[in-house]
Amino acid sequence: MKIIFNRSAVSAAVAPLMCAVSGKSTLSTIEGILIEAKFPDICTMTTYDLEKGVRITIEAKVIEEGKYIINAQKFNQTLRVMDGEEVTLTVDQKLSASIVSGRSSHKMSALAGEDFPNVPELKSDRSFIVGQSVLKSMIAQVDFAMGVNDQRAVLNGTYFKISDDSVMLVSCDSFKLAKCRRKAELTNKNTNGNEHLEYAFIVPVKTVNELSRLLSDDEEALTHIFVTRKHIVLLIGELTFFSRLIEGEYIDYDRIIIKNHKMVVKVDKKEILSALDRAALVTEEKIAGSVRSHVKLDVAEDVLKISAVSTAGSTYDELFIEHEGDDITIAFNNRYLIDSIKACESEKIVLSMSSPLTSMNIEPEENNYEENGSDEIFMLLPVRTKD
Repeated sequence: MKIIFNRSAVSAAVAPLMCAVSGKSTLSTIEGILIEAKFPDICTMTTYDLEKGVRITIEAKVIEEGKYIINAQKFNQTLRVMDGEEVTLTVDQKLSASIVSGRSSHKMSALAGEDFPNVPELKSDRSFIVGQSVLKSMIAQVDFAMGVNDQRAVLNGTYFKISDDSVMLVSCDSFKLAKCRRKAELTNKNTNGNEHLEYAFIVPVKTVNELSRLLSDDEEALTHIFVTRKHIVLLIGELTFFSRLIEGEYIDYDRIIIKNHKMVVKVDKKEILSALDRAALVTEEKIAGSVRSHVKLDVAEDVLKISAVSTAGSTYDELFIEHEGDDITIAFNNRYLIDSIKACESEKIVLSMSSPLTSMNIEPEENNYEENGSDEIFMLLPVRTKD
């Protein structure tokens, strides 16, 4: 195999490929990039860590066809330090790879392309098109609540529910829950005769995190999504991103959200975030290898008192609020509380509570799907305190 690349073009293509390279595996094949060169002048590169993968096709001058695996980290590092405008990659029958650019050359070992793991089918008769910015912004609202290494496998990711004109995402772990739904322009691309979109699937946490980086903020940019029984495939520009799905039935999230709380507090989002950020100087101080991170909220009439105490010091703030119901004192993990409030897209937020031991709901002041085309709710469990 012999290929001549434009160095800047191949470097730009390799960057997103790195997200699907395994760094801790006994299989050297999934630590590499599968490079397939075909006439006329087409080069396809694929990485796949057995959970998620990326494939991209770029133009290159193909002198000799071939299919080989090159170590991704070494190839990426070599491209960065080369200084020529063109890079020539040659792999001989003895699996010796040579990279030449300008007057510089570098050699490394290659692997046979046939040893690369089987990539799942990247097309399906079940598919739709949605705006990239819609998905990206919704992921940003729920990704903080995903479980990581939770014993319940379905919680280690984000639940997607797609219908004809809406997208809903839900993430949940043992302490917090985030749910958002939006009306969206979806294009049905089903070829199986199904006139309606109705999909529900769970995307793993690592895949969700990579998607938030790969998707664009451009409101005109679209992504074509294919759904299979075990995988999801997204066409993002020139890039194909695919991932396995988490098998299983997601939790009944609506059942665990308390609908009729006894106490309601309306507060300015910026003001409460500023107070919690000041409290973080105390709550996030490491003490004997652990972090005492709870912050106390004391609601009394039209004042919200925010306080925290640790060996690092203490903090106290008062905010004016609108308050309905009884007074209450309740405590939360400060970092979880900050993340939940930041995710809520509103200048004024509503905190709904019933007791110091039951969950609190965080919602925008105007949270009406029928009127606004969106609704969101964030739920957070309190922590028990001795004081």
